Amino acid sequence: MRFTPRPLTLALFVAFVPSAHAQTASSSETPVQSLPSIVVTANPLGLDSDSLTTPASVLQGERLTLQRRGTLGELLENEPGVHADTFGGGASRPVIRGQTAPRVKVLSDGSEIVDASGVSPDHVVTADTLLARRVEILRGPSALLYGGGAIGGVVNVLDDKIPTEIPEDGLSGSVEVLGATAAKERAGAVGLTVGEGNIAVHVEGARRRSDDYRVPDWTDSRVANSNADSTTGSVGLSFVGSRGYIGAAYSYREDDYGLPGHSHEYEDCHPHGSSLHCGGHDHDHDHDHDHDHEHGEHAATAHLRSDRLDIRGELRDPFAGFSNLKFRGGYTDYRHDERDDGELGTTFTNRGYDGRLELRHHPLGGWEGVVGLQTSRYDFASFGGSENFIPKTRTNSTGLFLLENYKWNDWRFELGARHEWQTVSPDSGTLSDYDGNATSLSAGATWDFVPGYAASLSVSRSQRMPNAQELYANGVHFATLTYEKGNPDLGKETARTVDLGLRKTDGDLRFSVNAFLSRIDGYIYGNTLDQYEDFRLIEYTQGDASFAGLEAEVSYRVTPHASVTVFGDYVRGKLRDGDDLPRIPAARVGARTNLNWDRWSGFVEYTQVLRQNRIASYEESTSGYGLLGAGVSYSGTMAGTDYLLYLKGSNLLNKLAYNHASFISRAAPLQGRSVMAGVRVEF
Repeated sequence: MRFTPRPLTLALFVAFVPSAHAQTASSSETPVQSLPSIVVTANPLGLDSDSLTTPASVLQGERLTLQRRGTLGELLENEPGVHADTFGGGASRPVIRGQTAPRVKVLSDGSEIVDASGVSPDHVVTADTLLARRVEILRGPSALLYGGGAIGGVVNVLDDKIPTEIPEDGLSGSVEVLGATAAKERAGAVGLTVGEGNIAVHVEGARRRSDDYRVPDWTDSRVANSNADSTTGSVGLSFVGSRGYIGAAYSYREDDYGLPGHSHEYEDCHPHGSSLHCGGHDHDHDHDHDHDHEHGEHAATAHLRSDRLDIRGELRDPFAGFSNLKFRGGYTDYRHDERDDGELGTTFTNRGYDGRLELRHHPLGGWEGVVGLQTSRYDFASFGGSENFIPKTRTNSTGLFLLENYKWNDWRFELGARHEWQTVSPDSGTLSDYDGNATSLSAGATWDFVPGYAASLSVSRSQRMPNAQELYANGVHFATLTYEKGNPDLGKETARTVDLGLRKTDGDLRFSVNAFLSRIDGYIYGNTLDQYEDFRLIEYTQGDASFAGLEAEVSYRVTPHASVTVFGDYVRGKLRDGDDLPRIPAARVGARTNLNWDRWSGFVEYTQVLRQNRIASYEESTSGYGLLGAGVSYSGTMAGTDYLLYLKGSNLLNKLAYNHASFISRAAPLQGRSVMAGVRVEF
């Protein structure tokens, strides 16, 4: 009899069995090291990651350097509860607890990033991973301060484009170069800050180029149109005083990248009611069709240009009753062209601004907190070509929010609220405006019941209003091989979420376990009405859904120079009538060994992604696969300059792996074996 473990059972086993064994070993005489607390700036209260009522991850320093990838989704995909909806070598978005855009927000130091990644997975998230100084991930209810729509979570990318202090010796900076084998990747980044008196100037730039990447057991051994070329640069100026700073920066990004799996062969498909009509053939309900399209390969590419102006400022003790004032604002002019065999097709543009003001007040009756205002306006348009499936729209949004914190003995309580107003106005005489408002509330508690241990519970009720694509889409979308039909009668989603956590943050044994359940009334999703070959007709509709899952990580310091970590995550997303939702990431478990000696450090890691056979209609199951990775690094100092040399290998067993969260998993599998080498210098 063959035993097949259920994903949740396996994840629980990975999380708890090692901790039971290791607990007996923690009484060794090896000195216990305490790591410094990491403050999460995306939380306005300035709490460290161990004090939050909901889970948070922070990537910075050497860890961030060793995990750098060309896209944001790939950079974060190994964090607990985070995956990527990969789209070749040029684009991927983070998937948090089974959700991606528009239910996952990406921020640039607290200000929303404006691009077209929320419209389609083949559009780049324009946050540069080479220039990022730090990346924060908020999961669950703590993300609602950035909008009730952030049901999945928030990714906050911090950079140095606007200096917040004067360099100690008047000059600081960094240089990094790297290369990788699977896609013949070559990349480099440089940043420099100079300052004197109260004035600081920062300039930075990055360039990354890669060819079509290698895949084992694949036609021609490489994925066609998976190449990428990206250039980013910025210049910023700040005035820094004794009580804070104010500064501005201009930045740009330009990308050219291939679109694997992008096909125009269904260009003439259109709906007849709830059925598809393609070519000269009427679509019948037996799905038995003659296919009169010619299958051919096209050099489908995308070119984007983003120009952005950021303003940031912070003032301590601005006026009576308040200890801190923080402002973030940005204006973006974004353009994205899609080309087929060099000919210009559809163009997408997004122009708009986002502003956010936070005021932290002094304690009132023991409560400390932040009140704030956020407002934004975005003008989105698509024109030309055959993929012009969304009318020109203007989206206005304003939100008021509050976050309060109270400390009592071993307990810490947190309350949050946000109310927002949104209007979506299409440039069409036949479509009506959407005008709505939403209220989101959260409450949480953390109990430090034993030194080094904490239990947490948070509950939330968050609401998301539909976006322009869900309301007004009407046309073919080649990236996802769909004809999309919007629904102007959509209402708002209401999600009720419970998050329960247990963590140990001191000693040789450390762990973090979080379980969550989110029940969403009026969940908006693309319902497949009909299919012709690989092309589907979808209509945005609403149904009640639920997402449940587990994230766990347990580490044990075997010696002062070696530690072992096991980890796993699992999420199940389905409609409450029993149907599974599409592209829900498969469960995974893994183990990692970290070694360090003097200035050397290294790791070996194995991750097993399980088979995903809980699938939606018209979706294929995905086989499981195992990924082996390893790396070594050396950090040193020369003439007062710090440097890091590193060598890292990924998918070392060269496995053919399909990512279930990707729209084009069968057309663009994950990269095969790759070795990356690099050096980073900081001064």
